[in-house]
Amino acid sequence: MDHGNVTTTTYFILTGISQKPLLHFIVFLLVLLIYLLTLRGNITIFLLVALDHHLHTPMYFFLANLSLLDVSCSTISLHRILISFISGDNTVSLVECFVQMFVFMSLICDELLLLAAMSYDRYVAICNPLRYQLVMDSKLCVLLAALCWVFDFLECLPSFIELFKLTCYDSNRMDHFFCDVVPFLKLSCSDTSFLQIYIFIVGVFITGFIPFVPIFISYSYIISTILSIRTSSGRRKAFYTCSSHLTVVLCLYASLGLQYLRPTSSTNLGSS
Repeated sequence: MDHGNVTTTTYFILTGISQKPLLHFIVFLLVLLIYLLTLRGNITIFLLVALDHHLHTPMYFFLANLSLLDVSCSTISLHRILISFISGDNTVSLVECFVQMFVFMSLICDELLLLAAMSYDRYVAICNPLRYQLVMDSKLCVLLAALCWVFDFLECLPSFIELFKLTCYDSNRMDHFFCDVVPFLKLSCSDTSFLQIYIFIVGVFITGFIPFVPIFISYSYIISTILSIRTSSGRRKAFYTCSSHLTVVLCLYASLGLQYLRPTSSTNLGSS
């Protein structure tokens, strides 16, 4: 069942997880270290924001949501390597694979939307500081965060309904360390060309472009406002309030572009 033509499958074998004992152990330690550091940093931020009333501001509210997203993304994408090392089992059930793909892509969409909401918060803070408390009240912050969490699942749902309809697979060996859309589509023996185009269009123009528009507009106004500040200390202070957010935006868009906008032939990880 591992090779050749198959019509149905109930599980997949993740070949992106090396079976060489030494390499497997090194990868496990690195992944575990990264995961624990991610958990420690983001949980600390979340608890500080939740417990310290001085941090009950829009910026830290969105930061707490972003920390929760980072923990969720790390857990859903890295847990299989940790489980594989402990149990020695690289298999993942079909249902678990679909759940992992859907949750991971939904969280990525949510993160992009949340970064767009944070860019609006930074725009108001820098360009309209006197109206900041009035505009960015608690109701608006909760509404923006809730819309991000809801819209991301609705956005991904049609694609995964179509993915769930695929029942024919050429192989059950997935060349990745967790279930992801691109390697999953390669396993199907059905014609997925339309589905690939649809997912690409949704990913680029809805998932990527819609959040990018408010981010671009907000930072256009932010940069213009910063440049109009007369003192260098004032410009530095204004820049520091949004530099970390802008760095996260650039890193996330760059990593997503490298992962999902590469030519299809280059997306294989290669089995170890």
